[in-house]
Amino acid sequence: MGARSTPPVPLPEARWPSEAEAAAAKLFQPVRLGPIEVQERTWVPAMVPWRATEDGTVTTENLDWYGRFAAGRPGVIVAEATGIRDIASGPLMRISHERFLPGLTELVQRVHDESEGRTRLLIQIIDFLTVRRRPEPATFFQRYLQVSDAHRAALKAHTTDDRWDDVPEDVLRAFLAGADPETWQAVLSARELRDLEYGYREEVNDTHLPHVAELPQILPGLFGDAAERAREAGFDGVELHFAHAYTMASFLSRTNNRTDGYGGTREGRVRLALEVIDAVRTRVGDDYCVGLRYLGDEVIEGGSRVEDAVAYGLDFANAGVDFLSVSKGGKFDDAKQPRVGHAVYPYTGPSGHECMPTVRIDEDGPFGRNVPLAAAIRSAIREAGHEIPVVTSGGICTFEQAEAVLQNGEADIIGSARQSLADPDWFRKMRLGRGDEVRRCVFTNYCEGLDQMHKQVTCKLWDKEFDRNNPEPGLPISHDGKRRLLPPAWQP
Repeated sequence: MGARSTPPVPLPEARWPSEAEAAAAKLFQPVRLGPIEVQERTWVPAMVPWRATEDGTVTTENLDWYGRFAAGRPGVIVAEATGIRDIASGPLMRISHERFLPGLTELVQRVHDESEGRTRLLIQIIDFLTVRRRPEPATFFQRYLQVSDAHRAALKAHTTDDRWDDVPEDVLRAFLAGADPETWQAVLSARELRDLEYGYREEVNDTHLPHVAELPQILPGLFGDAAERAREAGFDGVELHFAHAYTMASFLSRTNNRTDGYGGTREGRVRLALEVIDAVRTRVGDDYCVGLRYLGDEVIEGGSRVEDAVAYGLDFANAGVDFLSVSKGGKFDDAKQPRVGHAVYPYTGPSGHECMPTVRIDEDGPFGRNVPLAAAIRSAIREAGHEIPVVTSGGICTFEQAEAVLQNGEADIIGSARQSLADPDWFRKMRLGRGDEVRRCVFTNYCEGLDQMHKQVTCKLWDKEFDRNNPEPGLPISHDGKRRLLPPAWQP
């Protein structure tokens, strides 16, 4: 799409407020998330920094990362998507067992200490299904393809050769491994062709797999367990991850055609989400903050649109959640084909570009393009009598942008991921009347490229002040030795 060839859109002009103007601004007024009060309407959404151990344990690098954001004293920080299953998932934090509690408890304490109690810390909890790397053709045909009579018949028709009825299976596999793409398209099913070209990926529609069929029976308990551990660790609340390419978002998608009562209709698709909310609320009680992040638009063919998101928002509000955080896109369905040996990444196609748009996405650029989705959802839940706050994000990087959204009633809280990554102190600088010192994100998605490779996420702007040949003593450096792991310190 044009995201890679469109000329860059310039950053919006920034007029920063005086300290007095900031004090009067809605951005810096308190807001309630159910049982907790937040001191200002600034929000750092969940970002995955790839700093945990391979088994999901909190590291010193995690503590330093979140401590550095807390030093900027935003109203809320949401800790990264944290796995609720006790399975290997790389250097992503986990909350799937009590053994993770000491590290998570230390993380909470670090954020509260660094922010001097000003910042609320939530943790985003997530489930995801199996995704494998794209295989070599030889590997796929030798190990993964389940040869059937249908394959023999298709190969016979494609080659007009009757011998495929009877040849040994190893001969057929070897032939396919060396065949051309036209033959693969003629012989393989659409799903098998996708597994070959993109890598194996489970879907919620795969009810022929027992562990996928039983997800509605398993997930409420897993989310409930994770939320209870979050409360025990001292987090101020949980954010249920119902967005992007992952399990719960897939249940909410119009592409969910399950026939077991958990798909096929809007009521069926939202059923598991409501059961998860109920299970979590039962475990943590009414005096604990429970919110969620979900999609205002999937941006894929046949996917859910804003009218679905509005309906779901009303359902979630009726279920008693304490906030709604609205995102967009980020799906596997339209992702770019990965290289052999790499896994498909859900932020590389059109829906992914809408999730994390750059200055090259189109003539409008990335700035606040998700706000109308949040506004539609907020309007509907306000008309229904609900006062829960709605969080919007996506290319919001100036005071006037943020304040206008709040003053117009389009959202209640302003989330900023990439701008906060570029400068974790930017909210604080605005509040203190020192906005001219903000390090402004340039929205090239350097950070997203590192995330795609599961490398420690950093910002290219930090490295303008980094000499890799003569690093500052004690400065944390990335594993490859090329990047600083934390932005430069700022003294208010």
